Formats: sequence, structure tokens, C-alpha cells
Amino acid sequence: MGQSSSSQSPSPAGSVNRRSVTLTASSSAALSEIIRCRHSIEDSPIEFSDAKCSYIDYTSEIPDDCLALVFQFLGSGDRNRCSLVSRRWLLVDAQSRHRLTLKAQSELLPIVPRIFSRFDSVTKLSLRCDRKSVSINDDGLILISLRCRKLTRIKLRGCREITDLGMAALAKNCTELKKFSCGSCMFGAKGMNALLDNCYSLEELSVKRLRGINDDGTAEPIGPGAAAISLRSILLKELYNGQSFGPLISGAKKLKTLKLLRCLGDWDRLLETIAVSDHSLVEVHLERLQVSDIGLSALSNCSNLEILHVLKTPDCSNIGFIEVALHCKLLRKLHIDGWKTNRIGNEALMAIAKYSANLHELVLIGINPSLVSLEAIAINCQKLERLAICGSETVADSEISCIASKCVALKKLCIKGCPVSDEGIEAFAWGCPNLVKIKVKKCRNVTGEVGDWLRSKRGSLVVQLDLCAVEGESVDATMSEGGDQEDPVEFPGTTSNETLALSSSGRGSIFKTRFGLFGCRGFVTSTLRRWSIGQCSSNGNS
Repeated sequence: MGQSSSSQSPSPAGSVNRRSVTLTASSSAALSEIIRCRHSIEDSPIEFSDAKCSYIDYTSEIPDDCLALVFQFLGSGDRNRCSLVSRRWLLVDAQSRHRLTLKAQSELLPIVPRIFSRFDSVTKLSLRCDRKSVSINDDGLILISLRCRKLTRIKLRGCREITDLGMAALAKNCTELKKFSCGSCMFGAKGMNALLDNCYSLEELSVKRLRGINDDGTAEPIGPGAAAISLRSILLKELYNGQSFGPLISGAKKLKTLKLLRCLGDWDRLLETIAVSDHSLVEVHLERLQVSDIGLSALSNCSNLEILHVLKTPDCSNIGFIEVALHCKLLRKLHIDGWKTNRIGNEALMAIAKYSANLHELVLIGINPSLVSLEAIAINCQKLERLAICGSETVADSEISCIASKCVALKKLCIKGCPVSDEGIEAFAWGCPNLVKIKVKKCRNVTGEVGDWLRSKRGSLVVQLDLCAVEGESVDATMSEGGDQEDPVEFPGTTSNETLALSSSGRGSIFKTRFGLFGCRGFVTSTLRRWSIGQCSSNGNS
């Protein structure tokens, strides 16, 4: 920064051709010290005067590809500052930026041509607008789609001025899209159908709080479209009429992941339609849905199912989970939040213990298992590596001691809000030989002394005790192989070196009002987050 235009000086034969850069001296002591230091360690002479100084620009010998690679390791602010060093750095930075995040306010429209004339290699674009601002409209989205025809990922957040017309233009101009995510937008079924009809390579679709779809029973069906042959993942969250996506879900024969979160309406009929024996579904998340044992029984027909999360579905009972355990023999991860309704209990757990021998991860929240059912799981599920028990009134010292003595393969354990004391925790000083981490939270009878004692007995064991948690806090168990996967279409690293500007998007209160049935209870997350990511570091301590 502060450099004048560089000039290439002739070099003698056999010498390295270097670029000479002239700077205007600021008469500061710091600059003089830098120049004297360079003069003392370099072979080439450096001329210094009160008026101006010159030095060799070593970066001129770095190839553009290497310089671009260096930029990839810089943060957003550093990278933006580096782009101001010289015209060459500005050009290299622009050509190597593939991910861009912009504040999608209406003021963005006049400068869109200049932004994408500079960043002409963008393939991943995120447009965000907060709820207090006016977002870009169809004209802005059309102009962006014309400038970025090679987009493979796009995320729209809070772009409420975009209608079906803008979405149709985006779908027509950006046919190579592979991932599409939208939240708090106002376009409707026509815009979504245009996207599915034109983007034949679409693999991941995430739709959250889409308010343009009518909720009066007259919504236009969505899908399947040309994208049905390539779709691998669908996430629907907080939709008034999510059942309109039924043709798309049932028509996507290669669908691997389906996540239905907090959507209104009855979902049993849709699950009966899509859940067939030859379906490729591997992962299903059902959270705060109107789904009953009928839907779970239909879902059990998916013989390839490996991951199942059923959270806060008050109409589900033992019957549905028995069917799942009986037919889904490949089940590896099972998360159940019974919401303390006592409709899911020992019968379901005994069936899981009997038929789910391949189980690696089990999360039980708001369920009251007995010693018999826990012992059956510990004995029969020999591959169980991650276990979380939260908000259970029946899991005490005897049940925890049973887990310690029977779960030989267990590596991660989370106990939260259970009547466990120091005596039960002490059992892990000798039990579970493969245990690398234990987390105990909001268990009133557990003291800090047992944590220190357990660390002294098993030095390699990571013991995490949270004894100061607020009693009214909701139960939270976090454990997963791949980290938090709540939104699979989120662009990774939105605060990384490619980010230009970010804006927070708020959530409206309409949906909370319409979900008054569920609003009386605090939301409980069910994934055991980033435990396996920390597994390497835990093993390193051992």
C-alpha cells in the first residue's frame, strides 16, 4: 500500500530479473530502520535518500498460481488488504475468488456489474439481507445470473423482493447449479418448479421459511422436474405447506438424505408414499412433525436406512420404533427425543437391542429406560461407540455402572439431567476400556472431586463436568461423526477468506405463533456435536 506504479529495470546478463519498486519516503524512523536492515543482509546495493528509496520486489518472481494459493490461507480482511498492494495482486485475488458473500440490499444493484467484472470466476454465491432492510429484487438477481453463468452453489437469505420471475431467470441462466439454499424468501411454487425443471445437475436442496407457497390447501405441487434424477439431499424447515414438495420427494429415486424439520401438516401420508423397499434413503431426520406410528412403520420399509433422528414427535410410540428396529437392520445412528411423554420406553429399547446389532451411536432424550433395557443394549450392541442419555428420571448409579461394565466398545458418553451421583461416575475408572471422553452435565449429585479423581485414575480420559448449569436450561446432547450437519447446503466457511460482507438475517414471529403447540417447551438439540471431530485430539492426549 502506498506504492507507485512499478517499473522494470534492465538487469545484467546472468543476473535475476527483478522488479524495482519506488516508494515515497515518509521520513519515519521505522521506515529508515527497515531499509538499513535490508541493506545489511542483501547482496544488491540499496540506495536510500531523504527523498526516496528503492528496494527489490521479490514477489514479482512468484507465479500467479502460487500467489493465489497463498491468498487462500488468508482471512477475509487480510485478503482484501492484499488486493490493494498492486494491480497484479488485485488481478490474482479476483481471478482466484470462487466463493463470494454479499449483503443483498437494494443498494447493491448499481454496483453489480463492477463487482462481477472484477470477480468473474465466482462459482459459490451467498446473498444475505437482514429483515430491517430492503433486499435486491428480480432485476438484481437477473443481472447476477447473467454475470455468473457458471454458478454451482447459491444461497438466498432474507431476499424477500425476489419473485417467481427472478427465480425463473436464475434457473434459465445458471443451469449448472448443484446446491440451492433459500431462507425467509417470498417466491412461490412457480419459481421453485422453474429451478427444478432447468437445473438438471441439482444435488442438494434446502428450503427454509419459504412464505410464497400458499398454505390454504391450493398450493401448486412442486416437482419432480429434471432435477429429480440427480437430487441427493432435501431439507425442508418451518414450512406452512411442505406437503406440496411431495411429488419431488417421491420422484427423487436417488435421494439419500431427507430432513423434515418443524413443518406444519400431517406427514404420515407422504411417508407412506415415498417409503418403499427399493428406495435409496439412508438418512432421515424428523423433528417436531405431526407424524405417528403409521409414518414410522412406513419408513421402516426403507431397508437401506442407516441414520434416523426422531425428535419431539408426540404421536410416535413403541410400536413405530419396534417396526423400524425390526426391518432396518443397517441402522448405525439412532436419536430419539421422547419429550417425556412416556410413549417410548423399554419395549422399543428392547427391540433396538435385539435387532440393531450394527448400532454405533444412540441418543436417548426424555426417555426413562430401565436397567434391563440398558443392559440388553450394552450386551447386544457390541459396536456401540457413542451414547448419550439426557433428561432421564430412571438412569441412576446402578444403570450407569451397568453401562461401564458392559459397553466395551464405548468411546464417547454424555450424561445430562439424570439422578446420577459420584458413585456411578467412579465406575468408569475401570469400565469401558476404550472410553476417551465422558461429559456429565446438570447432574446435581455429581461433584467436582469425582472428576479430578477419575482423571488421576485414567490420565488419557477427557472428563468434562458442568456443575454450574442453569436448572431451567434445555437438555442438549451433542455427538456426531461429521460435526454439526443441521444444514447440509450451507456454504462451508462463510467467514473465510472469500467473504466480502455478511449480514445477519432475523426470523419472523409468525411461525412461532403458528407453532404455539410446541412453543411451550424449550427446543432440545439432539446431535452429539463435534465429538468425533475432537476424537483425534483426544487420542493424541492418550
